[in-house]
Amino acid sequence: MNFNGRLAVVTGAGSGLGRGIAHLFGERGAKVAVIDLDEQAAQKTAQTIADSGGTARAYRADVSKSADFDAAISAAVADLGPLEIMVNNAGILDGYFDVDEMDEALWRRVIDVDLSSVFIGCKRALREMLPRNRGRIINMASVAGLNGTGGGAAYIAAKHGVVGLTKQMAVTYAARGITVNAVCPGAIPTDLRAHSQKILGEGVPDMSGRGVNASEDQIRALIPIGRRGQVEDIASAVCYLASDEAGYMTGHTMVVDGGWRAK
Repeated sequence: MNFNGRLAVVTGAGSGLGRGIAHLFGERGAKVAVIDLDEQAAQKTAQTIADSGGTARAYRADVSKSADFDAAISAAVADLGPLEIMVNNAGILDGYFDVDEMDEALWRRVIDVDLSSVFIGCKRALREMLPRNRGRIINMASVAGLNGTGGGAAYIAAKHGVVGLTKQMAVTYAARGITVNAVCPGAIPTDLRAHSQKILGEGVPDMSGRGVNASEDQIRALIPIGRRGQVEDIASAVCYLASDEAGYMTGHTMVVDGGWRAK
């Protein structure tokens, strides 16, 4: 899977899954547009790709705001060429709060970042892809988008929304040369919890002790493969869905969880 100078945009690429996805695209020959709310983090990712011999540029954007997102995509296309691959990865946790515990401001912010940004990113990508009848869109969902566990009310609702949006778009745009798929990661260790706390700000109660904090023994009992996944497992899945080899796959929700949801 060599992407031969094709432009891949990855949101939330300053850390965690997004950084790993951006790195793998860079290693495989793509020109990578690294988009993140944290400009310094985005620049660090782009620099490490460049240091490894790849091509990357960093762009700051709050992807829940269409003007920010539009400006970043426009700049990336001007700098790096036609948009071929769009990875809507940016997302935050909701603190694992249930409906009775969650205030409306937290609900709206999580929905904006985790679901509305995917809609905005898809819509902006289509502006570039539809005239050329070509493109790959990959949306980051979660195993929390498949049933009622794995997050709080807003996170689970948002990830279910990502799965639904992916399927609707796949049906709509398949005949126009654009595939749309989602990836549902399982237990992947990243800094998402601390990152989410920082983005949500001081008004959100501490989430460090909430949700599932399973020990390694619990993980081995829970996940048939017997271990947590790695960022590289998710990056590989995303790159596959973006590749020519996956040209007949669209509307698919690729679960990468070591068999967790199969139980």
